[in-house]
Amino acid sequence: MNELALAVFAATRDAHASDREARTQRFRTFERSFDAGAYVASLAERGIRWLGRSDAGFPPRLQAIHDPPPGLFLRGAGEIELLAACSVAVVGARSCSDYGAHVARRLARELAAAGVVVVSGLARGVDGWSHRGALEAGLTVAVLGCGIDRDYPRAHSALASQIASSGLIVSEYPPGVAPAPWRFPARNRIVAGLAAATVVVEARERSGALITADLALEEGRDVLAVPGEITSALSGGTNALLRLGAVPVTCVDDILEVLGIASAVKPIDEPPGGNAGIALAALDAGARTADEVVYATGLATAEVAAALTELELAGLVTAAAGQYRR
Repeated sequence: MNELALAVFAATRDAHASDREARTQRFRTFERSFDAGAYVASLAERGIRWLGRSDAGFPPRLQAIHDPPPGLFLRGAGEIELLAACSVAVVGARSCSDYGAHVARRLARELAAAGVVVVSGLARGVDGWSHRGALEAGLTVAVLGCGIDRDYPRAHSALASQIASSGLIVSEYPPGVAPAPWRFPARNRIVAGLAAATVVVEARERSGALITADLALEEGRDVLAVPGEITSALSGGTNALLRLGAVPVTCVDDILEVLGIASAVKPIDEPPGGNAGIALAALDAGARTADEVVYATGLATAEVAAALTELELAGLVTAAAGQYRR
């Protein structure tokens, strides 16, 4: 069977590229007239590579899933070996909270710093923040639910370019395939299939991220979840996963332990002194606004503003929606 022909044939029929499809007479007729060499050459002209399921470099973890794709279309500067490296999928809600964005970015950054490849789906919310965090310290792989030539959502075109500059963007769909609702659950099986473990940061009940988690469980992969507020709908899915036995994630070392990787904890640098140190200590209890830091520390408003700016520049705190977090 010509795997590339199957991928292209299924796309022309707006169908899932399965081995069952490959046994149809219609596919056999298409395969006889398909010029794989010419098609690969046309892909190369657009900076796109093809990696068939039977190729030696096809990632073993993805090959082992119940319904592997016939192959992957690739774009980006990353080597094919990146797909077989130690990797973790970080997924979650598209409409995530500021807390979810902060956690996703931090976990992805620390995973990448430990040499782990972060896999996600380039969607809004947790996916996008996961890619951004990984890019700050290492490599990431984005899996599309549309043709390999598209950046979806379009708002993430710049992010896609950053990912492609060092990592990989992959899809089972050839150029020209438009996004469709059914393609995203199919995309999720590739996200889960590429990764040794899946981390769900925030997810509502019946969230697409839970589909990824279910697929990972079906393949015998580890599933981890970040605990959330019991009053938040965005935590309904993740807290349900924890009730079912998912590994709770409170720091990156919880993930690294599952992977069998040594702790990423580094010696703590000397804490900042003066007003910056006082302001930083005020954030030990959690996120606070600048006014709340003023109230907690007794410092003047101008002193707190200067201290928070110093802490941001030092990378010790992050700011989002008017709140500061360590």
